[in-house]
Amino acid sequence: MRIGNYIDKVRLSLRKDKEPYLNLYSIMGFYPHDLKIYQTALRHRSCSGHNSNVSNERLEFLGDAVLGAVVADVLYKKYPNKQEGFLTTLRSKLVCRETLNKLAVQVGLDKLVLHSEHFHMTHNSSLNGNAFEAFFGAIYLDRGYDYCYQFMTEVIFAHYLNIGKIATVDDNYKSKLIEWCQKHQLKVNFEIVSEKMEGNNPKFVSQVLIEGVACGKGSGYSKKESHQTAARTAMQKVKSDVNFVNRLFEVRNAQREATAQTKD
Repeated sequence: MRIGNYIDKVRLSLRKDKEPYLNLYSIMGFYPHDLKIYQTALRHRSCSGHNSNVSNERLEFLGDAVLGAVVADVLYKKYPNKQEGFLTTLRSKLVCRETLNKLAVQVGLDKLVLHSEHFHMTHNSSLNGNAFEAFFGAIYLDRGYDYCYQFMTEVIFAHYLNIGKIATVDDNYKSKLIEWCQKHQLKVNFEIVSEKMEGNNPKFVSQVLIEGVACGKGSGYSKKESHQTAARTAMQKVKSDVNFVNRLFEVRNAQREATAQTKD
């Protein structure tokens, strides 16, 4: 046990309210100093009215920035010969909303997040990911950058995220779909069909059209993310539904014939 943790453990033995400290220790691997910061980080605005000063929204903003910096630091050291494009893409995979939502559940943060009893997770699928960012902001304010780095390397990357494995996964579904369409001489377009706010976060819904035929929808907290999820749905469809693909070819051929007749 590190000397700092040993000292914190001795101090904790003198306290009556040990449980919240022990809960956070089980997640972070070190003891919190200022418990109130973490309590704020785990407090959703649904139980705080709309006052961001008593909810985790401000800490979410801070944690997002610090998390990005720490992950960039780790990747820069891990891949000394990789260029900016590779590092940027990999960082995006590691800090995307889907990844953070899963991490929050894996480490047990979801069980500690406070929200209104009238609040339902289906209303905001980013709640846990936002809490993870806010929690990271709390670590930064409470213990500093070095402990943020320690938490990511010794807890998250050591037990929950395999950087090397994620780096080799090609999940650029939009690129794959465009390549497939080019191969089969099909026109593909992406369009935003709706945009709404969930808390302070915009959420987009995109639709994929191949030869004007709707092939799939997807949502995300950026236009790029919604395009990717829509493309993933479309890829699954064209890979598994032969009849649907044949229909796309029929539509393409019919449009070509109509264009040729117009020119004549």
